[in-house]
Amino acid sequence: MRSDIKSARRRELELYIHIPFCVKKCNYCDFLSFGMEDARLSGTPCHPTRQLPVPEIYVDRLCREIRWYGQKEEFCHRPVVSVFFGGGTPSLLSETQIFRVMAELRAGFLIQRDAEITMEANPGTLTPGKLKQMRFCGVNRLSLGLQSTADRELKVLGRIHSYGAFLQSFKWAREAGFKNINVDLMTALPEQTMSSYQKSLEQVTALGPEHISAYSLIIEPGTPFEAMETQGKLALPDEDEEREMYHLTRKFLSEMGYERYEISNYARQGYECRHNIGYWRGRDYLGLGLGASSLINGRRFSNKTEIGAYMAMATGTEGWYEAAETLTSSAKMEEFMFLGLRMVRGVSEKDFYRKFGVKIMSVYGEAVRKNEAEGLLLRKNGRLRLTELGMDLANRVMADFIL
Repeated sequence: MRSDIKSARRRELELYIHIPFCVKKCNYCDFLSFGMEDARLSGTPCHPTRQLPVPEIYVDRLCREIRWYGQKEEFCHRPVVSVFFGGGTPSLLSETQIFRVMAELRAGFLIQRDAEITMEANPGTLTPGKLKQMRFCGVNRLSLGLQSTADRELKVLGRIHSYGAFLQSFKWAREAGFKNINVDLMTALPEQTMSSYQKSLEQVTALGPEHISAYSLIIEPGTPFEAMETQGKLALPDEDEEREMYHLTRKFLSEMGYERYEISNYARQGYECRHNIGYWRGRDYLGLGLGASSLINGRRFSNKTEIGAYMAMATGTEGWYEAAETLTSSAKMEEFMFLGLRMVRGVSEKDFYRKFGVKIMSVYGEAVRKNEAEGLLLRKNGRLRLTELGMDLANRVMADFIL
């Protein structure tokens, strides 16, 4: 039993911190977030007479949650190899709030000296002082949500910034000492053309960020874009043009020195996102904040998603989360394949056997042979990975790995 405890303590851990606030909600966004104009919460049971800004109350509850988990034997001794602030717009936090959250994390967890600490940020919410405070607190990777360099496309998306504001934020980030910056781009946007998208790629790569994430727009249920599409008011590129943009991304970024290491992610050598790779390889992660999800020792649980309920939690209670499930062996195998095959390197047959005690071909032999025959999957040197065509048809391939 003691050796099991020691082994658990040595297992690496990732932390995800959810900050749900935005200046305003974008037209395509279905994340658990809300614009500040919608953040109407006047006090809590702990502040019955004081009117505090919602982010201040939220940071207070978030720090309580961090402190609570940091006191638990299950977490406090595990080496934390990455921290990721997502949202929402984490860069909306004030300099004082960023310092407070980072101080709580360092007090409660064994954050490694070389840990990757990422903060998502939107142009229009950054200042030189805030960026310097992030660096002072140990944030060493910045993820800037640009999406497009065309101001017209940004306006349709509902973004709060212009391309000029992004350039200013990027310059400030470099001056603050950030040497690892990701830039988000999107394809298949309303009014986007091959020419405008290529210009976005050219302008972004000219700046030399270390990492680029390029995602295709998906019209999500319940978003303003869904309503606009239903009404025929959304001028989207056709399927062939969207596919051309997808292939242009891979070709152009490769020529500019960015290696594709996952379906939608490209990096200069050594700058792959370690936090996301941890997700794709099945590393344990603990989610903190509104609606954040966790996966610990094969058990998945999620925090409360209603902000009033989350912020009303009292110190020392175990009621932060509202949903939990223990993954079955089949579910773990499916997740291992779904996530691992997203990466260009694919999955290791040896790792599969080590994790589940059975050979991958005894479980997935039929699916592997079928997709090999169709040119979608390659089995070589003890690894399974998607071919270029397989990457294009990834969802179709993944469907064959449902047990």
